[in-house]
Amino acid sequence: MKVYESIFSPEIRDFLSMRQKSVSRSAYEHDIQTLELFDRYLCSVGHTDKTIDEHLAVGWINTLTGRPRTIAEKVKILRKFLDFLSGYGIKVFIPTVPKVHDDYVPYIFSDDELERIFLQADTCPPVNGNSKYPLIHLQMPMILRLMYGCGMRIGETVSIKMKDIDLEAGLITLRHTKGDKQRIVPMHDTLTDILYRYCCAAGLIGSPDAFVFGVPHSNNAIPAVGAKYRFEKILGVSGIDIPGRSRHERGACLHCLRHIFAFKAFRQADKMGVRIDDAVPYLSIYLGHNSLAETQKYLKFNTEIFPDVLDRFGDFTSNIFPEVAYEE
Repeated sequence: MKVYESIFSPEIRDFLSMRQKSVSRSAYEHDIQTLELFDRYLCSVGHTDKTIDEHLAVGWINTLTGRPRTIAEKVKILRKFLDFLSGYGIKVFIPTVPKVHDDYVPYIFSDDELERIFLQADTCPPVNGNSKYPLIHLQMPMILRLMYGCGMRIGETVSIKMKDIDLEAGLITLRHTKGDKQRIVPMHDTLTDILYRYCCAAGLIGSPDAFVFGVPHSNNAIPAVGAKYRFEKILGVSGIDIPGRSRHERGACLHCLRHIFAFKAFRQADKMGVRIDDAVPYLSIYLGHNSLAETQKYLKFNTEIFPDVLDRFGDFTSNIFPEVAYEE
């Protein structure tokens, strides 16, 4: 565990120990990163009292940089920690979460770009022998197909174990999800067959506790950050570059595969004549969202690329999702 040096170092360690047992790995990693920042801030201002007042809490929040949504997520974690301290009888001030207005529009890969991405993923040479993830060149083609074919998050994908997969039924149980909202995801028959052949080639059949995307000679899966870094390399080799992207803009990234899955699922339902107000709730459940408003954010796209369905989805959402800022 990380070394904490502030007056609250014992409580931070206790809080993280509790969280490690109750939340997903990605959530736990975010907790660690956020409380490291808070711990360093307490040390930097020379705080030595076992209290957290408004001036201290707001002062730390004002040091945070990044997108408004990222700052809001860090404040949520601090609130959980402060509530934990309150349970010990420690006097704390719990700040409100900054309001976030979501103006994010995802980058939607074209069919040509997707073809180039999969081609490069399938033909990438082995990584350097000193790499921490020596099999990632073999794992990325499967990771990309699962994300594109099932709309999964990268953290959910790399956390899958063999016992989570039913290859006969074509189902994957996602246990480590955002908000710890476990769900079952069906696969297309073609994707199920590809996954079966991958598991056979990797020698995973018959090893229920093995990670599908594990690190050799360890009990760990490759981390999401490792897959994201590899994907950025694939984008570069594929000639996909988004010039002018600022530091805190997402742009073309691995998570965009989840967005394009959501859009293509919606477009397919529309072409099949399924009513939009029937399709979107099912898509929301499939993606593991807590609300239809969350799904609406996944169906933002460039109107020049997909004008054929913009009006129909716009008419549907105009009566459901008001244009107001909201608290995450």
